[in-house]
Amino acid sequence: MPIIESLLDLDFYKFTMGQLVFLEYRDVPVVYSLVNRTRQVRLAEFIDAGELKEELDHVRSLRLNNSELHYLRGTNEYGDRMFRESYLEFLRDLSLPPYDLEEVDGSFRLRFEGEWSRAIYWETVALSIVNELYNRSLMKPLSSFEKDLVFARGKTRLAEKIRVLRERPEISFIDFGTRRRFSRDWQHYVDRSLAEEMPQQFLGASSTESAMLHGLVPMGTSAHELTMVMSGIMHDSDDLIRASHNRVLKDWWELYGWGLSVAVTDTYGSEFFFRDMEEEQARAWKGLRHDSGDPFEFGEKAIRFYQEFGIDPREKLLIFSDGLELGRILALSKRFHGRIKLSFGWGTNLTNDLGFEPISIVVKAIEANGHRTVKLSDNLAKATGSQEDIERFKRIFGHSHENEEAVRY
Repeated sequence: MPIIESLLDLDFYKFTMGQLVFLEYRDVPVVYSLVNRTRQVRLAEFIDAGELKEELDHVRSLRLNNSELHYLRGTNEYGDRMFRESYLEFLRDLSLPPYDLEEVDGSFRLRFEGEWSRAIYWETVALSIVNELYNRSLMKPLSSFEKDLVFARGKTRLAEKIRVLRERPEISFIDFGTRRRFSRDWQHYVDRSLAEEMPQQFLGASSTESAMLHGLVPMGTSAHELTMVMSGIMHDSDDLIRASHNRVLKDWWELYGWGLSVAVTDTYGSEFFFRDMEEEQARAWKGLRHDSGDPFEFGEKAIRFYQEFGIDPREKLLIFSDGLELGRILALSKRFHGRIKLSFGWGTNLTNDLGFEPISIVVKAIEANGHRTVKLSDNLAKATGSQEDIERFKRIFGHSHENEEAVRY
């Protein structure tokens, strides 16, 4: 069976972001590119280019059927329909745009170019494919017995996570692991097991398909790409580029209001985010998502940020989602429980913890509206863009954070 069997098998935030893009910015030209942050692993030495092409071509042949569209139509935002009919009709005929794949010096150059309203859906699909093909290559030389041991080890590790978390009922979390899962089947096993074993703490899944199949809530709001692409749309001056950050917050609030109002904070550094988010926005928005840098330091900054506006942090939500492992989740909960509402977007370590060392791959928007884009992050090892553009954006956004730590997930 192909790795991707449905266009629902992508992170839910691709649909929430996709609707905003369709309604407001559908024809903006963009380019996405695969980035392998685990540089010592040369992917073309593990993955056959022909197999990768076959999987990507299959995705281009997929269309959403009536049942899948009916499922999306039924998702709601606190009682209100989330997706407009015009957007659902657009999805009915959606086919993903062409891709460009080259093998270069043991690595892959994989790019997706087209109208933003169509190209946006490639990200998590492509990551799931590359990651599963890589993992298949690790399994291929093993005997049947050794393969059984791999999955037994994964089940044992999952069982230990469940055992520990049951003793900490105040901890809730979401499966954020679609893009770097071990495989589609393994992610479904994990989600099904968590739904059965700890339904009060396991809140939902980012994979829209998995959520549909296992009776879970599909969860996700927005990601860095909205802000990155907006810098290409508003690119006539440094001031406009700086203003593009808050433009995204305003667009998002206008479309979704409180229901999806969790803001990712580190596209241009969280220090800028806390300067740029207005008091009215801080009061209105549900909360924040941490995705790079020291999470303990960030949590303290978030609490101070709310307190400086006279806002009780206990009324706000903080979602940690950067390279989480069980020990880090426990420690963060211990530090912040009772001081601010907490949840955890648990990714690679939840859906790809079977004993192999995972790779860290991303697909990022590298061009928008004819302009190169940048992500700075609170960890410069996660930064994307040319060095020249990174330095320019650091000046524009007053980014002085020099932290650079190796990225495992």
